[in-house]
Amino acid sequence: MADRVQSDAVEPRTFAVESNGLNVIDDADRKGTPSQLFWPWFGANVSVLGLSYGAFALSFGISFWQAAVAGVIGIVFSFLLCGLVALAGKRGSAPTMVLSRAAFGVRGNKLPSLVSWLLTVGWETVLTILATLATATVFERLGWGGGDITKVIALVVVGTLIVACGVLGFDLIMRAQTIITIVTGVLTVVYIALVADQVDWSTVSSLPSGSSQEVIGALVFLMTGFGLGWVNAAADYSRYLPRSASSRGVVGWTTFGSSIAPLVLLIFGLLLAGSSTDLSAAIAADPIGALAEALPTWFLVPFVIVAVLGLVGGAVLDIYSSGLALLSLGLPVPRYVAAFIDGIVMIAGTVYVVFFGDEFLGQFQGFLITLGVPVAAWCGIMLADLASRRRDYDEAALFDRTGRYGDIRWLPVATMLVVTVIGWGLVTNSAADWLTWQGYLLEPLGLGGKEGNWAFANLGVLFALVVAFLVQLFAGRSQVRLQEQGPSREQLSSQEV
Repeated sequence: MADRVQSDAVEPRTFAVESNGLNVIDDADRKGTPSQLFWPWFGANVSVLGLSYGAFALSFGISFWQAAVAGVIGIVFSFLLCGLVALAGKRGSAPTMVLSRAAFGVRGNKLPSLVSWLLTVGWETVLTILATLATATVFERLGWGGGDITKVIALVVVGTLIVACGVLGFDLIMRAQTIITIVTGVLTVVYIALVADQVDWSTVSSLPSGSSQEVIGALVFLMTGFGLGWVNAAADYSRYLPRSASSRGVVGWTTFGSSIAPLVLLIFGLLLAGSSTDLSAAIAADPIGALAEALPTWFLVPFVIVAVLGLVGGAVLDIYSSGLALLSLGLPVPRYVAAFIDGIVMIAGTVYVVFFGDEFLGQFQGFLITLGVPVAAWCGIMLADLASRRRDYDEAALFDRTGRYGDIRWLPVATMLVVTVIGWGLVTNSAADWLTWQGYLLEPLGLGGKEGNWAFANLGVLFALVVAFLVQLFAGRSQVRLQEQGPSREQLSSQEV
């Protein structure tokens, strides 16, 4: 992967449009080691947005220590899920939403593909929104303007970077993520050093403790904001590794690379937000720009660089995977065209929110939790299916409705639909007007209704993950055994030769 830069013959590919789409990666192109997964995953999650999650977590009404425990568990566990899904990429060398066909069937997989597309397009739009707002806020403080013209220029620059990387594809993304990782990592350390004196430990340590339900709510929110937002794309990069690559290495480097920066940023974000109620309130409206208030003027330009690069790093991975998800839905276009289409949707969404939308935090929470339920259901099914398999994927059958994986597998399709409907009845999003219908099961199940103690515990996400996993593991295991009987088409072809 990153080592492929070593050859001069390979260097020009960096700026060539990647030809790979939904296809299985050829053996000759599967190179690298699991440790190289560190770069894209670290680069995608080193954004200073991680600092703002400190304010998001404390908004649940919990103490610093409760938020820290919820953060450590939520971040590490959710990215461990990514590491486990990444194993499918090594075993099948195809995009995540193609490998998912083994569980759902070739056409049945259109359901999770649609959810995956909505999630990745939503995330890349969120990150572009944040980069645009942060640039305008910092420029306003510098006296360089911060109105609509600044926002338009910021959107054009950020949008161009993201769409260009998404269109050109894997090789450029891997190289860009390495640069983003180093630059963003260094400047983030400088930022922390500059604002460390803003931390007031006596104020932070005196924050009152919240209930267990509020801690669970924060934990689940952090899960959806971090690892669960990536599980549907986790195999898109490990698919380039050779089959002989260490499985432990794939899981370990994916989990470590994606977790380490969010853990550090969240803890420091808790210290900052816990020291100032004004900062916490400002973050709700402008999660990145608000973090610049405590900075000296000379570091504002570097701060814009670190903020924008960190957000671009995440959006680049999202637009690449959203293009693949769009292809898996059946759109008959090359991968780069799908990525370009997603870029247009991303820019349109950013324009709406930046120039016509409401406060960011409530809509953001609603987006994460609402899509977090079906994504958690898919993740549970995918992990159970992967755990049940003893053989690598039959690559040809992933594209054949009459193959061993079938057309529509009704058990996982029905499971995903049912647990999603139930899960939405166990979450609430009162800050987003368009989601007030959720939480309809809290009263019938004796959980106190939409205003009770369990209203914001986000139980629906955990319910979807656990129940979908158990149903697929025990009820779907026999179907996996039937699928794995008999040789694959590639084995039959080699026997004939």
